[in-house]
Amino acid sequence: MAESMHPAAPHHLPFFITPPGETDVLMVVLAFILAVSVFGFGVFFFRLHSLPEHIAHKGKKMQAELVAVLCLVSLFTHMHIFWIVALVLAMLELPDFSSPLNRIAGSAEKMAGFKPGEGDIELPPRYAADSHAVAHGHAEPGPPPPVPDSVGEADAIPLPARAEAAKYRERAHA
Repeated sequence: MAESMHPAAPHHLPFFITPPGETDVLMVVLAFILAVSVFGFGVFFFRLHSLPEHIAHKGKKMQAELVAVLCLVSLFTHMHIFWIVALVLAMLELPDFSSPLNRIAGSAEKMAGFKPGEGDIELPPRYAADSHAVAHGHAEPGPPPPVPDSVGEADAIPLPARAEAAKYRERAHA
């Protein structure tokens, strides 16, 4: 079958007009470019949303988990203020309050004659459970535990043994 052109068509057709029965190369190339562009935009979008999280983890900041949660909330709710807050938190250097407090506690233990970590004692369960529940509003304060006529070793809260140097210092100050 001979291919004949319409009499009104120009004699020279541009390259993007495909003859009947052949593959449209321009459409295939543009479909590929569109697919790569959509994938690239998605990667860029998710990378941008996780930028504050990467900054916080790279800096080993203690607020890194909060920044990660804010990034996820921003991603799922499309409220960009969460992302901005996450970015600001990732850039801020929050002060470390635990190290000075640990050093103070260690110095207090050393002055009392305890070895490091020995001064951390736990209350017996009958005292610890009641005070915790009352302190956090889970229970109402009840009557205090009965006070025995004589306090025995079983009722006393055990303390770690102290060094002799601390006893000597206490006598020197008395």
